[in-house]
Amino acid sequence: VQLQASGGGLVQAGDSLRLSCAASVARFRDYTMGWFRQAPGKEREFVAAISRGGGTSIRVADTVKGRFAISRDNSKNTIILQMNSLKPEDTAVYYCAAGRTVIVSSMASDQAYTDWGQGTQVTVSS
Repeated sequence: VQLQASGGGLVQAGDSLRLSCAASVARFRDYTMGWFRQAPGKEREFVAAISRGGGTSIRVADTVKGRFAISRDNSKNTIILQMNSLKPEDTAVYYCAAGRTVIVSSMASDQAYTDWGQGTQVTVSS
């Protein structure tokens, strides 16, 4: 699976950004999709994930709950991360990930995903 993330940029605190991840794969709906991020000097951390198929299961990290939302459009092989009320601590490189065998209980674990995009930088100034 080839994943292409886009939509990052430099914004001010309180602003919004919309990240997209386009997947080049025949059966996109078979994949659970996730967003992770990595700030300088820190480990990669989970942001949000949406289950395969219709995306009936969604997981969102507590640090972004209520501000970020994940969605998928199987007709366009795309997932979206809508980020509102951005904070300086949201600054990181954001990666999208895909996995065919991710179970619901493992959606927040980066070990469950087999394919990763190149990342898109999000910088939030105070």
